[in-house]
Amino acid sequence: MTDRTRGTLFIVAASILWSTGGIGIKAVADSGLKVTFYRSLFAAIALMLFLGRKVWGRRQWKSTPAFIIAIISYAACLTAFVIATKWTTAANAIFLQYAGVVWVLLLSPIVLREPMRARDVIAIAVAMSGMALFLVGRFETRGMAGNGMALVSSVFFAALILVLRREQRAAQAAVTWGNVACALAVLPFISHDLALTPRSFAVLAFLGVFQIAIAYVLFVRGLAYVTATQASLTGMLEPVSNPIWVFLFLGEKPSAFAIAGALVVLAAIAWHTLAGEPAVGLPAPD
Repeated sequence: MTDRTRGTLFIVAASILWSTGGIGIKAVADSGLKVTFYRSLFAAIALMLFLGRKVWGRRQWKSTPAFIIAIISYAACLTAFVIATKWTTAANAIFLQYAGVVWVLLLSPIVLREPMRARDVIAIAVAMSGMALFLVGRFETRGMAGNGMALVSSVFFAALILVLRREQRAAQAAVTWGNVACALAVLPFISHDLALTPRSFAVLAFLGVFQIAIAYVLFVRGLAYVTATQASLTGMLEPVSNPIWVFLFLGEKPSAFAIAGALVVLAAIAWHTLAGEPAVGLPAPD
């Protein structure tokens, strides 16, 4: 197995874990901000236990501007996305957040010196078309403030991927402290309502440990072997996989457009991955 294949598989696994967020959030009655707080709290605790000195040991990372940007981008991405889902539909929020793939494509040559290839542009254009088809009949123009917040989330999502790719040695620590920052930022808004039912505790602990902590550990490892564009494109498996969990656990059947769109996205990811150059051609991040 090549390093590039290994990296892609890490990101596929991370995307599948991320996709469980929809069914998990639907399973609890708690507010979006409360879910964000506890999910990040559990994720931070899990990451500190999993990674140990990689998080606490200063030899493993430095408080560089890029490290601070990664923390801010992570916390802002998660918080902005939750606010977006409160102010607009979930379909709008998911679709607009993944506009971040386009920002990654445009900025990778500048930030990472990773060349923009024709196959990158084609694959992302096809995948975004699949996403649009996937959301036929579900995208709404109401809630423009929420749509704007989702686009803000997409910018921070792109910034996070670019910085994690660039600062590999500090990536795991950045994600850990990003969860701490996110929990602290949200705490003032939900401090009056911290109680959890046993069901909510179990679901939010699962989301924090698996959907966030383990998923981001896998994603960061994958970023060491693939370009930022490949990583962000493969990450689009998340919105494609999300309805599968909803169908399996809630019985909500996806529409024919959704199925067709999912197949288009999967085809774009598969073509881009199989047509890619070997990992030896990948420029090393700074």
